Amino acid sequence: MRVALVVTGIAVIALSGCTSDASQAPRADSTAPVIAPGRPGEEARTLSPEEAATAVPQASANAADITYMQDMILHHRQALDMAILAPNRAESARLKSLASRIKDSQGPEIQWMRTWLQQQGQRVPGHHAAHDGMPGMATQEEMDRLAAASGPEFDRLFLELMIRHHEGAIAMSTEVLKNGAHLRIEEFANDVGVTQLAEIRRMREMQPVG
Repeated sequence: MRVALVVTGIAVIALSGCTSDASQAPRADSTAPVIAPGRPGEEARTLSPEEAATAVPQASANAADITYMQDMILHHRQALDMAILAPNRAESARLKSLASRIKDSQGPEIQWMRTWLQQQGQRVPGHHAAHDGMPGMATQEEMDRLAAASGPEFDRLFLELMIRHHEGAIAMSTEVLKNGAHLRIEEFANDVGVTQLAEIRRMREMQPVG
């Protein structure tokens, strides 16, 4: 799913979009070789038509895609639960601004994920669904401590919990990039990884030294 393809000659890789018929599988025409670049230090290799077809992200979802979307809804919801505390409890203006961006971006993403799951005929998790073992999630005790804190203590706890939370989202996105099949989920997971890595860097800059 994650192989970058270089097509030479007149080869065409036909990839179904998200709105196309999910039953139409991607294919690679065999009129010219399809080259898969190797990892750093490794040589590129020529893929057979069968290998090329499976290397292309598909329009149909598999179990990894569904699980990722269901789990990421819960993950995003907890980030919103933390972010909405910031305006009245945080001291740092930078932290308040970051929390506002998290709320403004992840709220619409939750709605998009809910719609996507419904379109796939899949279950949309309830707000308080179990999330045991999900990477980066804060415990109820940690959430209670955050809700009770204010000023510099809130800022410290928020940054600690949200950095870990973002790291968990990146781990989940990395996993679906390995095991998922749906093109739109690949795009979304890549966007989550890039966005949340940048936010982790900003949050680390806000943390006190020492």
